[in-house]
Amino acid sequence: MKVTKYLPILAVCLMTTGCNSKKEAVLTSGIDLANLDTTAMPGTSFYQYACGGWVKDHPLTDEYSRFGTFDMLRENSREQLKALIAELAAKKDNAPGSAAQKVGDLYNIAMDSVKLNQEGVAPIKAELAAIDALKDKGEIYAYIAESQKKGIRPYFTMFVSADDMNSSMNIVQTYQGGIGMGQRDYYLENDEQTKNIRNKYQEHIAKMFQLAGYDEATAQKAVKAVMNIETRLAKAARSQVELRDPHANYNKMDRATLKKNFPTFDWDTYFTVSGLKDLNEVNVGQPAAMKEVADVINTVSLDDQKLYLQWGLIDAAASYLSDDFEAQNFDFYSRTMSGKKEMQPRWKRSVSTVDGVLGEVVGQMYVEKYFPAAAKERMVTLVKNLQTSLGERIKGLEWMSEPTKEKALEKLATFHVKIGYPDKWKDYSALEIKDDSYWANIERANEWDYNEMIAKAGKPVDKDEWLMTPQTVNAYYNPTTNEICFPAAILQPPFFDMNADDAMNYGAIGVVIGHEMTHGFDDQGRQYDKDGNLKDWWTEEDAKKFEERAQVMVNFFDSIEVAPG
Repeated sequence: MKVTKYLPILAVCLMTTGCNSKKEAVLTSGIDLANLDTTAMPGTSFYQYACGGWVKDHPLTDEYSRFGTFDMLRENSREQLKALIAELAAKKDNAPGSAAQKVGDLYNIAMDSVKLNQEGVAPIKAELAAIDALKDKGEIYAYIAESQKKGIRPYFTMFVSADDMNSSMNIVQTYQGGIGMGQRDYYLENDEQTKNIRNKYQEHIAKMFQLAGYDEATAQKAVKAVMNIETRLAKAARSQVELRDPHANYNKMDRATLKKNFPTFDWDTYFTVSGLKDLNEVNVGQPAAMKEVADVINTVSLDDQKLYLQWGLIDAAASYLSDDFEAQNFDFYSRTMSGKKEMQPRWKRSVSTVDGVLGEVVGQMYVEKYFPAAAKERMVTLVKNLQTSLGERIKGLEWMSEPTKEKALEKLATFHVKIGYPDKWKDYSALEIKDDSYWANIERANEWDYNEMIAKAGKPVDKDEWLMTPQTVNAYYNPTTNEICFPAAILQPPFFDMNADDAMNYGAIGVVIGHEMTHGFDDQGRQYDKDGNLKDWWTEEDAKKFEERAQVMVNFFDSIEVAPG
């Protein structure tokens, strides 16, 4: 039996129920009936019934390895950003140093494939030579610090964020890293698929070195050096499961303890060059990984470490060099590792770069054109109602004691809600976009980001700062500020529709809101209190009951074999 005609009738009923003296806007159901497959029986395959029409109308293209409503909305957003950015790029009279000049010029530089192909590897030649000129291992520490400023992260990552145990203050943190394939398992597992990816990675390294002008013998030396160092770092790294334990990854120490625990690492040089000369406290996220970093620098030959550092530079710069570098980069990271068959067109990649470098400049333009104030007001109401609903769910939990419920409700009530866009925009006046190489501009942008980050070290956390731009199709929960954030770009159809009935919005963006709220009470979020501090507010018995219930879910999904093997 087909039920397609019931939906619009129901919508009319919802829209006409009740009267008042004020004329109300007529809302739609927000449901596109073309997305249904009414030839399918809901009781047999509800997914096909509900989504079959949409899947048929949106076949998977070679540009994607998966495609859903998030991807569709990102495509729409990117088209909107392209129009905004291209308009500035077409102007010849943008004032030097203005936001318009920076947006327009960076886009034009990114789009200029002729110039990029003429330059080839030239934009990174001097930096490759500088690595080759390192005289001893002592100079490696200064290089690490300088390269991190430019967005290259050899050996490990360093950043500034809230102190988990004192969430009102920022602290410098180190985090495991330095491996090109990102996940430790790619280096350690020995199933056929992983071994194939590992072999492809080695081929990729060799090809990239040859594109950079090195002979085949040097390229093969680089492969061995890189794989040796990265495999050592991977073995010392924590697993994804271990990284989910915030207590295990909180290891704050003062400078004296840092030097005592990692005596061969030249912290004084590293911090001085990093712009953190007077730093006294650091959270070393994964001590075993940092110990291995120190051991690698101390024991691996200088020549091998130079090749590793050169690989880090080539890898970081590849997307901003000539087409042959981009094509090879795509072949491994997107085709081999992600299953994509076709690179995005240059305009999409260029829009993404401008968006990443000048995010809040682009965000201001986006909000002015695509996000009315009324949308923010309506979202506030939706969030408040869902907070109330989640509160009722918490109150009704039979297994949770009253003291823990009270703390949970306090945390829920103190959520800091961010909707649409920030009240204060970033100032990009210190960032220069020049008519030199694409890579040089990316390095300056990374250094601008770095300087902004470093300035926060040891300072109070700015709870009004956004961790996403308004044009980002996503949302987040941040445990150290106990905030949920919904950028303007996700508050668009089909997730949020100002012209649709509340029922549709609760079923669409309501899912996203609820998802982010529950992060405050999941296996990680529940370990942070209402003020964002890593502090146990659960009774021992309630924590045990939570873990028992979570394990039921783990066991259920562990029993499902998605694909053979």
